[in-house]
Amino acid sequence: MSSKQSQPMQKRSSGFSAHKPALPELLTNPPLRKGMHPIQVVRGMRDLLPSDQPYWKQMEDMAERMAMDYGYARIDTPLIEDYSLFIRGVGKVTDIVEKEMFHWETPGGEHVGLRPESTASVARAYVQHGMLNLPQPVKLWNIGPMFRYDRPQAGRFRQFYQASFECIGEADPIVDAQLIIVSWNLLKGLGLDPTVKVNSLGNPESRLNYKNALVSYFRGKRSQLSEEDKKRLVKNPLRLLDSKEPNMQELKAEAPQMVDWLDEESKAHFMRVLEYLDEVGVPYQLDPYLVRGLDYYTKTVFEWFANSNDQELAQSALGGGGRYDLLIELLGGRPTPGAGFSLGLDRIASRLKELNPTPPAKDEVDIFLAQLGEMGRKKALGLFEEFRTAGLLVGEAFAKSSLKAQMEIANRRKAKWTIVIGQKEVLDGTAIVRDMDSGTQEIIDAKKAVHEMKKKLGLHTQ
Repeated sequence: MSSKQSQPMQKRSSGFSAHKPALPELLTNPPLRKGMHPIQVVRGMRDLLPSDQPYWKQMEDMAERMAMDYGYARIDTPLIEDYSLFIRGVGKVTDIVEKEMFHWETPGGEHVGLRPESTASVARAYVQHGMLNLPQPVKLWNIGPMFRYDRPQAGRFRQFYQASFECIGEADPIVDAQLIIVSWNLLKGLGLDPTVKVNSLGNPESRLNYKNALVSYFRGKRSQLSEEDKKRLVKNPLRLLDSKEPNMQELKAEAPQMVDWLDEESKAHFMRVLEYLDEVGVPYQLDPYLVRGLDYYTKTVFEWFANSNDQELAQSALGGGGRYDLLIELLGGRPTPGAGFSLGLDRIASRLKELNPTPPAKDEVDIFLAQLGEMGRKKALGLFEEFRTAGLLVGEAFAKSSLKAQMEIANRRKAKWTIVIGQKEVLDGTAIVRDMDSGTQEIIDAKKAVHEMKKKLGLHTQ
């Protein structure tokens, strides 16, 4: 570096230390200039606040319980994948790949993208890690964020969350039925009253024949189609059946139905799926125009909807899935059948909030430690760790000095017992135990506090 360059740097350094606040202060408390606005979350993203967490914990716990009940092992795949994975797996002319993916080229020349769904990633992992050599079927589940550059609206975000279950390596229709049963039980376990719609897309040949019949029908209605639907007619005709244009419901009423074009094997497969659902008592609706939005589906497809007073929520799918017998081969593996489903946790959370606006608090404790004075605070701090290590549910408010304020917190956290330690108790080696229901108090030996509280809580002690 030249002397001309180094001199101004020395001046800036000198001025900084003499006239400006220390660097840590600037980093943690930068000055807000006049006219500056606080930074907001990126459009289409959101924070999941502490008040949201009880709903999310409820969903995660239920998903984990279903996975355990039905023998699904957890798999976590990267948020970023090779872009070609989704071109091959999801489909090049789908809305997801054409319009909604976040993708870019890295400095090293790799074309990558944020995952818009998880099935293709799980299928890639199945192939890459040789899971074909494991006992089949391989049952996998995952939960986490997905990303789509979509128009933000109620219950739909650009970063959204899904819980997904995949069963790879078995073609029997009982797999399709059990996936519907698993998702039904998961949603019911959350207190929802869901409705499932089912259909069959048949094999690739019957699907192609149906697609040709659909194109022939909608070409005769081309003048009534929106510009977006005219593009779908050329690129991906089945997506016309998902169109939300106002006149499409009327046009669909006269459109060909997939069931009339199914091959015999697909018909028999679908009938067995329905028979299994009838056996368990899962209520379903046949929807001849249900196609799903991804190219990899074959045979059974299904979607879940909520019974809700919110019309927009009631018309938005909570999730769905189906069979994808061609996906593993598309990704470079041997021909391997598969099926799965994904549930949209954002929409489910919205429904849970609608049903239960004030979820039960999750911060209830058995014991609360209250303290008076610095000596009491130090003693209570150590005692807190003893209780915590012993596995007892214990709370505190060490930053509060007022006993009244601490007792209010103990009540809010529904503590059964409060232990009070002040200077006198420290000097005496004792602690005051208050029964929060009766208000009675007693004095115990502080060294035996854990033992005494376990006895009061009816826990086994040695």
